[in-house]
Amino acid sequence: MKRSRINAIMAEAAEMIAHYGFALPPFAAWSPDTFRARRAQAERVIQGRCGWDITDYGQGRFDQMGLFLFTLRNGQLADLQRGGGMCYAEKLLISRQDQLSPMHTHVLKAEDIINRGGATLVVELYGSDDQGGFAGDRGGLVHCDGIATPYAPGQKLRLAPGESVTLMPGDWHAFWGEGGDVLIGEVSTVNDDLTDNIFREPIGRFAEIVEDEPPTHLLVSDYDRWLG
Repeated sequence: MKRSRINAIMAEAAEMIAHYGFALPPFAAWSPDTFRARRAQAERVIQGRCGWDITDYGQGRFDQMGLFLFTLRNGQLADLQRGGGMCYAEKLLISRQDQLSPMHTHVLKAEDIINRGGATLVVELYGSDDQGGFAGDRGGLVHCDGIATPYAPGQKLRLAPGESVTLMPGDWHAFWGEGGDVLIGEVSTVNDDLTDNIFREPIGRFAEIVEDEPPTHLLVSDYDRWLG
């Protein structure tokens, strides 16, 4: 993706987030220079990979397959492993109309996916085989707003604003906006986008960036390169 496109997506996303009454944390407005100057103070943000995240899954077709994310807070895997401490994470996502977030599951992360506003959020579901792999012939059980909801393989849940689904490790899922763009909330156990996204197809989690202009804000995938 071109950096100019990423900068534009950030600006559009910030407008949509504000429209639905959410305010991003102060570090969301930091320039790369500010991040460098305050790196020591922001160690928790950097280690938790909190902040801006825009992906086309390495496919170069963001409008058809992509996702905007902003990680608001993220705990530590060590706390999760010992069973105490900051074991949770929170994100805001934007899924555009008919923009696919491809089929995937998680090994560790359980997550609530919440329609925070906009159009209908479609979530397509499949179960796992005995080794945790994708099973095109298996369904499962999720909870929608706390209500037990069995699903058949390939079933599509349609979530209106305010509705949610709880997905457990092994629930294979893809999602997109139907009828318009959707602002999504994600509340989960500790998030690890480097190792805990298992895709059905051999695709990448992060975009490859062409630096055609300076970044307005750093992406979480920029931290290692820009901040050292």
